[in-house]
Amino acid sequence: MAKKQITSVFKIQAPGGQATPAPPIGPALGQNGVNPGQFIQQFNERTRALNGKVVGCVITVYQDRSFEFEIKSPPAAVLIKDAAGIEKGSGVPNKNKVATISADQVRAIAEEKIKEMTGHNMEAMMKTIAGTARSMGVIVDGVDQGQGQ
Repeated sequence: MAKKQITSVFKIQAPGGQATPAPPIGPALGQNGVNPGQFIQQFNERTRALNGKVVGCVITVYQDRSFEFEIKSPPAAVLIKDAAGIEKGSGVPNKNKVATISADQVRAIAEEKIKEMTGHNMEAMMKTIAGTARSMGVIVDGVDQGQGQ
């Protein structure tokens, strides 16, 4: 069987199980040759369990207009906001702190994102997540964040 020729690969972020063909998703799909209705139906079916949590998706489009997509885990910032129970991060994270999360919550986030993160051990990945939290104005209890070195 001949290998299908790839025409484009692109990324989108959409709410799991609740995506619609409205902008910005529909136009991004259309301009890359993907049938928005067909994609949305498959995407919502595969992400139903995530129920509105934003997830990343890498879509590969082939020359015959068929496509494949890979669901990624939600962005670290979305997972941190869920763990902290906040709507959004601080506008001035170095002055205004908006929440606190525990080292156990940071470990759980790192374990969820482990396939997509780089780092040679869990401690390094936890520090990465803690740094993202710190940039959002979220205090992390019990994780060495490398300050003052």
